[in-house]
Amino acid sequence: MDILGWTLIILLFIIGMAGTIYPILPGAIAIYAAYFVYGLFFSFEPFGVFFWIIQSLIFIVLFIADYAVSAWGVKRYGGTKASIIGSTIGLIAGPFVIPAFGLIIGPFAGAVIGEMIAGANLERSLKVGWGSLVGLFTSVIVKIVLQSAMIILFVLWLIFN
Repeated sequence: MDILGWTLIILLFIIGMAGTIYPILPGAIAIYAAYFVYGLFFSFEPFGVFFWIIQSLIFIVLFIADYAVSAWGVKRYGGTKASIIGSTIGLIAGPFVIPAFGLIIGPFAGAVIGEMIAGANLERSLKVGWGSLVGLFTSVIVKIVLQSAMIILFVLWLIFN
Protein backbone atom coordinates (compact mmCIF):
# COMPACT_ATOMS: atom_id res chain seq x y z
CA MET A 1 0.00 0.00 0.00
CA ASP A 2 2.88 2.35 0.75
CA ILE A 3 4.21 2.02 -2.79
CA LEU A 4 0.78 2.76 -4.26
CA GLY A 5 0.34 5.79 -2.01
CA TRP A 6 3.74 7.29 -2.85
CA THR A 7 3.26 6.49 -6.55
CA LEU A 8 -0.02 8.40 -6.57
CA ILE A 9 1.50 11.32 -4.66
CA ILE A 10 4.47 11.58 -7.03
CA LEU A 11 2.18 11.21 -10.06
CA LEU A 12 -0.01 14.05 -8.76
CA PHE A 13 3.08 16.22 -8.21
CA ILE A 14 4.23 15.51 -11.79
CA ILE A 15 0.79 16.32 -13.18
CA GLY A 16 0.75 19.48 -11.07
CA MET A 17 4.09 20.67 -12.39
CA ALA A 18 3.14 19.76 -15.97
CA GLY A 19 0.07 21.94 -15.41
CA THR A 20 2.38 24.97 -15.27
CA ILE A 21 2.94 24.54 -18.99
CA TYR A 22 -0.24 22.80 -20.16
CA PRO A 23 -3.23 24.79 -18.90
CA ILE A 24 -5.61 21.89 -19.50
CA LEU A 25 -3.95 19.95 -16.63
CA PRO A 26 -5.11 20.68 -13.09
CA GLY A 27 -1.78 22.10 -11.84
CA ALA A 28 -2.13 23.28 -8.26
CA ILE A 29 -5.26 21.18 -7.75
CA ALA A 30 -3.24 18.00 -8.40
CA ILE A 31 -0.58 19.09 -5.92
CA TYR A 32 -3.22 19.90 -3.31
CA ALA A 33 -4.87 16.52 -3.98
CA ALA A 34 -1.55 14.80 -3.25
CA TYR A 35 -1.83 15.99 0.36
CA PHE A 36 -5.18 14.24 0.70
CA VAL A 37 -3.76 11.10 -0.89
CA TYR A 38 -0.97 11.18 1.69
CA GLY A 39 -3.52 11.62 4.46
CA LEU A 40 -5.70 8.77 3.22
CA PHE A 41 -2.82 6.35 2.67
CA PHE A 42 -0.66 7.29 5.63
CA SER A 43 -2.02 9.89 8.06
CA PHE A 44 -3.29 13.43 8.29
CA GLU A 45 -1.51 13.73 11.64
CA PRO A 46 1.60 15.58 10.37
CA PHE A 47 -0.58 18.31 8.89
CA GLY A 48 -1.80 20.84 11.38
CA VAL A 49 -3.92 23.89 10.83
CA PHE A 50 -0.85 25.98 10.02
CA PHE A 51 0.09 23.62 7.16
CA TRP A 52 -3.38 23.86 5.62
CA ILE A 53 -3.46 27.65 5.98
CA ILE A 54 -0.08 28.08 4.27
CA GLN A 55 -0.90 25.64 1.46
CA SER A 56 -4.37 27.12 0.94
CA LEU A 57 -2.96 30.64 0.73
CA ILE A 58 -0.39 29.56 -1.86
CA PHE A 59 -3.16 27.73 -3.74
CA ILE A 60 -5.37 30.84 -3.82
CA VAL A 61 -2.47 33.10 -4.83
CA LEU A 62 -1.66 30.67 -7.66
CA PHE A 63 -5.15 30.92 -9.13
CA ILE A 64 -5.25 34.70 -8.85
CA ALA A 65 -1.72 35.12 -10.19
CA ASP A 66 -2.33 32.78 -13.11
CA TYR A 67 -5.03 34.96 -14.61
CA ALA A 68 -3.81 38.31 -13.31
CA VAL A 69 -0.24 37.95 -14.60
CA SER A 70 -1.36 36.81 -18.06
CA ALA A 71 -3.83 39.69 -18.30
CA TRP A 72 -1.16 42.06 -17.00
CA GLY A 73 1.09 41.18 -19.95
CA VAL A 74 -1.63 41.97 -22.45
CA LYS A 75 -2.70 45.17 -20.66
CA ARG A 76 0.90 46.35 -20.21
CA TYR A 77 1.34 46.29 -23.97
CA GLY A 78 -1.89 48.20 -24.57
CA GLY A 79 -4.34 45.35 -25.02
CA THR A 80 -8.08 45.61 -24.63
CA LYS A 81 -10.58 43.20 -23.13
CA ALA A 82 -10.98 41.63 -26.59
CA SER A 83 -7.29 40.75 -26.74
CA ILE A 84 -7.36 39.31 -23.21
CA ILE A 85 -10.30 37.10 -24.19
CA GLY A 86 -8.58 36.16 -27.47
CA SER A 87 -5.35 35.32 -25.65
CA THR A 88 -7.20 33.13 -23.15
CA ILE A 89 -9.04 31.29 -25.92
CA GLY A 90 -5.74 30.84 -27.77
CA LEU A 91 -4.05 29.56 -24.62
CA ILE A 92 -6.70 26.87 -24.18
CA ALA A 93 -7.26 25.96 -27.85
CA GLY A 94 -3.70 26.42 -29.15
CA PRO A 95 -2.19 23.15 -27.88
CA PHE A 96 -5.06 21.20 -29.47
CA VAL A 97 -4.99 22.99 -32.82
CA ILE A 98 -1.19 23.06 -33.20
CA PRO A 99 0.13 20.38 -30.83
CA ALA A 100 3.84 21.23 -30.93
CA PHE A 101 3.73 25.03 -30.88
CA GLY A 102 0.13 25.85 -29.98
CA LEU A 103 0.99 26.83 -26.43
CA ILE A 104 2.99 29.77 -27.78
CA ILE A 105 1.20 30.52 -31.05
CA GLY A 106 -2.31 30.21 -29.55
CA PRO A 107 -2.17 33.07 -27.02
CA PHE A 108 -0.21 35.26 -29.43
CA ALA A 109 -2.63 34.70 -32.32
CA GLY A 110 -5.65 35.00 -30.03
CA ALA A 111 -4.47 38.35 -28.68
CA VAL A 112 -3.64 39.65 -32.16
CA ILE A 113 -7.00 38.55 -33.58
CA GLY A 114 -8.88 39.89 -30.56
CA GLU A 115 -7.15 43.25 -30.84
CA MET A 116 -7.79 43.46 -34.59
CA ILE A 117 -11.48 42.66 -34.03
CA ALA A 118 -11.51 45.53 -31.53
CA GLY A 119 -10.32 47.80 -34.35
CA ALA A 120 -6.58 48.12 -33.75
CA ASN A 121 -4.07 48.22 -36.58
CA LEU A 122 -1.66 45.35 -37.27
CA GLU A 123 1.33 46.98 -35.56
CA ARG A 124 -0.56 47.57 -32.32
CA SER A 125 -2.12 44.10 -32.50
CA LEU A 126 1.31 42.47 -32.86
CA LYS A 127 2.59 44.49 -29.90
CA VAL A 128 -0.33 43.23 -27.80
CA GLY A 129 0.33 39.69 -29.04
CA TRP A 130 3.89 40.04 -27.79
CA GLY A 131 2.48 41.22 -24.46
CA SER A 132 0.41 38.04 -24.25
CA LEU A 133 3.61 36.00 -24.56
CA VAL A 134 5.34 38.09 -21.90
CA GLY A 135 2.35 37.50 -19.61
CA LEU A 136 2.29 33.78 -20.43
CA PHE A 137 5.98 33.24 -19.68
CA THR A 138 5.80 35.35 -16.52
CA SER A 139 2.77 33.37 -15.39
CA VAL A 140 4.59 30.07 -16.01
CA ILE A 141 7.55 31.25 -13.91
CA VAL A 142 5.25 32.34 -11.08
CA LYS A 143 3.43 29.00 -11.18
CA ILE A 144 6.66 27.01 -11.19
CA VAL A 145 7.95 28.93 -8.16
CA LEU A 146 4.72 28.70 -6.16
CA GLN A 147 3.93 25.08 -7.01
CA SER A 148 7.52 24.08 -6.22
CA ALA A 149 7.11 25.86 -2.89
CA MET A 150 3.97 23.80 -2.22
CA ILE A 151 5.83 20.55 -2.87
CA ILE A 152 8.93 21.59 -0.91
CA LEU A 153 6.81 22.67 2.08
CA PHE A 154 5.01 19.32 1.98
CA VAL A 155 8.30 17.41 2.03
CA LEU A 156 9.80 19.62 4.75
CA TRP A 157 6.63 19.29 6.81
CA LEU A 158 6.92 15.50 6.66
CA ILE A 159 10.61 15.56 7.54
CA PHE A 160 10.30 17.93 10.51
CA ASN A 161 6.94 16.77 11.93
